[in-house]
Amino acid sequence: TPTALGIFSIFKLKANNQTGGEIGITSGINPVLHGSKIQALLNWKYCPAAEPRLLRLLPSLKVVASGGMGTDHLDVPFINSLGVKVANTPGVVSDSTADLAMGLLLASARKILEGEIEHSTDPKTVHIPQHLMGVEVTGATLGIIGMGDIGYKIAQRSKGFDMKILSTEDEQAVGASYCENLDDLLRCSDFVMIAVSLTSETSDLIGHRELSLMKPTATLINISRGQVVNQDALVEALQLGIIRAAALDVTHPEPLPRDHPLLELPNVLITPHIGISTYNTARGIVKKMVENALAAVKGLPVPNEVKPH
Repeated sequence: TPTALGIFSIFKLKANNQTGGEIGITSGINPVLHGSKIQALLNWKYCPAAEPRLLRLLPSLKVVASGGMGTDHLDVPFINSLGVKVANTPGVVSDSTADLAMGLLLASARKILEGEIEHSTDPKTVHIPQHLMGVEVTGATLGIIGMGDIGYKIAQRSKGFDMKILSTEDEQAVGASYCENLDDLLRCSDFVMIAVSLTSETSDLIGHRELSLMKPTATLINISRGQVVNQDALVEALQLGIIRAAALDVTHPEPLPRDHPLLELPNVLITPHIGISTYNTARGIVKKMVENALAAVKGLPVPNEVKPH
């Protein structure tokens, strides 16, 4: 129970940032009333936001246990300065995210969504429209930017399509060919898959110059974070035919404003950050979050503690 374990989990938090008024909790435990008992904060899909205003109401807090791999939404050095640990849930999210990455690649290459729309709007169609012609996946070259656990699993899946894998990291275990630099990877790839963590080094990693190096027949797939790609540059590249298409599970912000040009382009496929959205993965994430929280509350080593970069 919250009183016994001091675990604090909120899935929606509203705060009046303009007036600096009282924090309003729509579900969960009110930190204003019970803050001294709360020892662990479970952060699911960025909620509740682990902001200084909230954290300072929790003097007994020992850990912020975040669900998922990325921790770019958390100020780890600041949280640590309060004597609070940060944990995430690596590994458990990798399979579902890699599955979605390949799904985006296939859907974009073979225009699966466009085909479904064409069929559902005109089921009497007897001829395949020319605009539904796609590109071959089997035997194509896949450049993976970020060969961590998720990138590795994407590479494993792509081998089932006899794809040639390129990486700027020496990853022979999965049969990837080594590229000395990102420019070479971009020039040679039919599909470019972004699977890096968001850091100061990877923010705007793909911009005008990088997109101009890609083949005009290439597709960009991003399952990492929206900030890794300069979206203005991406819009221009798609509008001018500098690249063929893009498939994105992440944008910045999320969701995009309804009038954003990316939403109007026919050669863009966007899903609403659903890489980890499967039942098994959700259960695995929650299990790891609770394990991390309990370890911190009991004074034990936190299994998935995140250290500042």
